[in-house]
Amino acid sequence: MTNTVEPLRRVFFDSWGPYVLLAVSVVTAAGAARALGMTRDEMYAAGALAVTAVPLQMRLGRARQNTPGPNRWSAALYFTRWALGFVLAWLNPFFAFYAAAGYYSADRHLPRRLVMPGLCLTAITMAGSQIGGLPPQGLLAWTGFVVVFGANLGLVSVFTRFGRQEQALTQAQAGIIAELERTNTALQQALDENAALHAQLLVQAREAGVADERRRLAAEIHDTIAQGLTGIIAQLQVVANAPDLDTARTHLERASGLARHSLGEARRSVHNLTPVALAVDGLPEALKKTVTEWGERTGARADFTVTGTIEQLHDEVAATLLRICQEALSNAARHARPARVGVTLSFMGDEVTLDIRDDGTGFDPAAVPRRTVPHSRLRSSGGTPTGGFGLDGMRARAERIAGSLTVESEPGCGTAVSARVPLVRDDH
Repeated sequence: MTNTVEPLRRVFFDSWGPYVLLAVSVVTAAGAARALGMTRDEMYAAGALAVTAVPLQMRLGRARQNTPGPNRWSAALYFTRWALGFVLAWLNPFFAFYAAAGYYSADRHLPRRLVMPGLCLTAITMAGSQIGGLPPQGLLAWTGFVVVFGANLGLVSVFTRFGRQEQALTQAQAGIIAELERTNTALQQALDENAALHAQLLVQAREAGVADERRRLAAEIHDTIAQGLTGIIAQLQVVANAPDLDTARTHLERASGLARHSLGEARRSVHNLTPVALAVDGLPEALKKTVTEWGERTGARADFTVTGTIEQLHDEVAATLLRICQEALSNAARHARPARVGVTLSFMGDEVTLDIRDDGTGFDPAAVPRRTVPHSRLRSSGGTPTGGFGLDGMRARAERIAGSLTVESEPGCGTAVSARVPLVRDDH
C-alpha cells in the first residue's frame, strides 16, 4: 500500500506543488510589500515575473512528461526558474516559498553532475531570504548570510545523501521484488510441469498395470485353466476308450473334478483382476481380510500388524501392495507349506513397507532361475518350480511405482518378502 500511495503523492506534488508555492509567495509578498518598503516599480516587476513563472512551470512539466528523466531542456528550464525565483526573492524575500521548489525537483530535472550546483544556487536564494533579503547590508549581514548559507548547504548535503541512499535502497528492493517475481513464476512453471509429469506418470502406471494384469492373466490361464482343460480332454479320451463302465465312471469323476478346479481358478483370476477389497476398505483393512481368509483357507496361523500412523494411500500404491501380499501368500501356500505367516504393514515417514514372513520350507533365492516352464508341469512331473511369475511379478510391481522388493530365504528356515515403496497420499 505504501509503495503505491507515495509515488502518487509525489506525482501530484510535482504537478501542482510549484503553483501552490507560487500562490503562497504572491499572497505573502503582497501583504508584506509595504512593510518591506517595496516601490511601485518593484511591485510591478514582481507581479510580471510571478505571471511569467506560470507558463515557465507549465513548460517544465511538459518537458518532463515528453522526455522522462533529466535532459538538457529540463536543466535549462530549471536554471531559468531558479533565476526567476532569485530575482523575485531579491525583490521580496517572501518569494522564497516559490524558490524552495528547486530543492525537491533538482534530481528530477538536472543530470546527476548538476544536482549539487543547482541545490547550492537554491540555497543561496533561501539564505538571502532568511537573513531578511538580498543583498546583505554591512559586515554583520554578510557574516549572517555566510552562516545561514553554510547551514542550508549542510542540510542540503545531508538530505541529498539520505535521499540517494533511500533511492538506492528502493532500487535494490525493486530488484529483489522483481527477482522474487521471476523466481515465483519459474517455481509456478516448475510446479505446473511437475503436476503434468505426475499425471503422465499415473497414466503410464495405469497402462503398465493393464499390461501387467494381462501378463498375470496369461500366466494364470496357462498354469491353471489351460492345464485343467488339457487334463479334462485327456480324461474324456480315456472315457471314450474305456473297456467297462466302472473305468469310464472313474475317469468322468476325474474330469468333473478338474472342471470344478478350473472353474474355481477362473473365478479367482477374474476376482484378482481388480482389487475389489480396496473399493470398500482401506489398505490395512483389505490386507487384514486377505490374511485372515488365507489363514482360514490353508489352516495356517496368519497374523497381521500395522505400525506407524496410518495414511490414506494413492490407489496405485495401495493396489500394488495388496497384489504383492496376495502373490506372496499364494506362493507360500503353493510351495512353502508354512505353519505360521506374519504380515506387517509399516508407515514410516515418506515410505511404506510390507513384510511377509513365513516358517515354511524356504529355498535358495540365488538358485531360482527365470521362469521357463509352467509350475503345473513341474508339479505334475514331481519337480520343483524353477522360478515364475510370482517373484518377478512382485518385483516388477514394486519397481513400477519407484519401489523395491527383497527376498530373504534359506532352505528349511522360512522366507521373508519385503516391499518398500514411496508413501504417496490419496489426491482425492
